[in-house]
Amino acid sequence: MSTENLPQSPEQPARKPRVAVVFGGRSSEHGISMVTAGAVLTAIDRTKYDVLPIGITREGRWVLTADEPERMAIADRRTPEVADLAEEHEGGVVLPVDPTSREVVYSEPGSVPKALGEVDVVFPVLHGPYGEDGTLQGLLELSGVPYVGSGVLASAVGQDKEYMKRVLASYGLKVGPYLVIRPREWARDESAARKRIVDFAGEHGWPLFVKPARAGSSIGITKVDGLAGLDEAIAEAQRHDPKILIEAAVRGREIECGVLEFEDGPRASVPAEIPPPDAHAYYDFEAKYIDSTPGVVPAPLTEEQTAEVRRLAVEAFEATSCEGLVRADFFLTEDGEFVINEINTMPGFTPISMYPQMWQATGVSYPELVDRLVQAALRRPTGLR
Repeated sequence: MSTENLPQSPEQPARKPRVAVVFGGRSSEHGISMVTAGAVLTAIDRTKYDVLPIGITREGRWVLTADEPERMAIADRRTPEVADLAEEHEGGVVLPVDPTSREVVYSEPGSVPKALGEVDVVFPVLHGPYGEDGTLQGLLELSGVPYVGSGVLASAVGQDKEYMKRVLASYGLKVGPYLVIRPREWARDESAARKRIVDFAGEHGWPLFVKPARAGSSIGITKVDGLAGLDEAIAEAQRHDPKILIEAAVRGREIECGVLEFEDGPRASVPAEIPPPDAHAYYDFEAKYIDSTPGVVPAPLTEEQTAEVRRLAVEAFEATSCEGLVRADFFLTEDGEFVINEINTMPGFTPISMYPQMWQATGVSYPELVDRLVQAALRRPTGLR
């Protein structure tokens, strides 16, 4: 039978990929994650993607939030809260742990769960534990949902500064002197643990930087100039993480470099330099986000130095099996050697953050940067790769 004269069904228009932007979280970087999310929600191309904003409260509840990025900015020197944007205060968003379905569900007590539709990719703009450290990435792998950024292992390594340094050093990148105090060691014998720190200072000199081992945005970090401030610095770091890291000061210029995954592999941005902030002892949280201490982009380096730091940034990206994006932070010492301080697998992504500024100077605008990250995630399979 001929179908020539039968009515033809109109072709359905292709559905736009749906991007869930997930932000907030249980870490001390909750507010900065909100600011990052506001910038991403503003920049993402709404003609190309459907967008679903999902916030995670400080208690860990997933909620639908208002799509109002203008309310996700720092105001009166205070960072925003997911709870203030939540559309409902009793229900929650559920991502089923089922790789055959990407259906997101909204559930509230006493009501039938409501399907919110499928999600094609998650853009997790969380910083710190319970989001940037491989935990959320593991959930998304179990759910079979593609996501922006590094996988479980690279995210975990990038979050834990001890193992990050171990991996980078094993690949031949130079790291500065450091010491780790684990919670069991501190609980077993505080005096012995403190003596290890004092001995470390005797070997490498003051000042020391006392840090939470698994935190970011310079939260919980103290620059210690002598014994008098040591106990207070340890207590502050342990308030954010029971495992702490002690670093000797590396004297040199602070140089940062961004890495972005392109179709043909990772590439490095032009580097930036972070000059010593006038009103702060070092480049701390207040200097970064509240007072917005400006970096110098591009960094005033020689051609050889620029090429070298870009090479090392990509090498750090590859050494830790990263995907999507990384910001690599270095010190350029007086003898011309680059010492890597750390990598960030989900770096600060606000409009004033160095990562997007470096790519802007390299020729990739903020909206294009967001688009490239989403496209890279959509290209990658979930699971082992």
